[in-house]
Amino acid sequence: MKLYEFAPTRSIRVRWVLQELGVEFEAITVNLRAGEHRTPAFLAINPTGKLPVLVDGEHIITESVAIALYLAEKYPDHHFIPKNLPLRAQMYRWLLFATTELEQPLWRIARHTSLYPEASRLPADIPLARQDFTNMAAVLENHLSGRQFVVGEQVTIADFVLAYTLDWANEIQLLATFPTLVDYMERMYKRPKAPMRIAAALASIGRSPQ
Repeated sequence: MKLYEFAPTRSIRVRWVLQELGVEFEAITVNLRAGEHRTPAFLAINPTGKLPVLVDGEHIITESVAIALYLAEKYPDHHFIPKNLPLRAQMYRWLLFATTELEQPLWRIARHTSLYPEASRLPADIPLARQDFTNMAAVLENHLSGRQFVVGEQVTIADFVLAYTLDWANEIQLLATFPTLVDYMERMYKRPKAPMRIAAALASIGRSPQ
């Protein structure tokens, strides 16, 4: 099994699942800063040129949440996907919530802060995106009050995905008014097999957090 990754990206989600499962894998760094994701060799693996990518034998899986779900289903003994249908539906709910309601405004901020060429950035969208994130983070803050995990009584894939997403938000100072989310995020990252935080991942490639 091979994981194509770059330290600070959503590769962290997949590495987290692999480490929690205790699965052996080969880590292959694709240096985004050096443009390695745009080489013909990598585009043959993932035509979108994005990370992470998991190669499991003849199977190539892209999109971090899809990979996480694939791994959880491949190794069901860890129970990272609830067997109970209503709980499983709630896990899917919060996975989609993370990627649509929380991650989407974070991407908007990143694009208009640093990813787009300066002439293409829309600075006016940044405060709107921050407000969009804050509105949805308040929903999650309320949901997690009194809960250890986002669904049920044990960790699921949704927790790994959400914890990484919250760490991303924390890096741009969006969690200051959400103590429950900060506590949840920090508790998740204290798990023995948790991956490095985004700040440490950025430091590992010679960049400082924004």
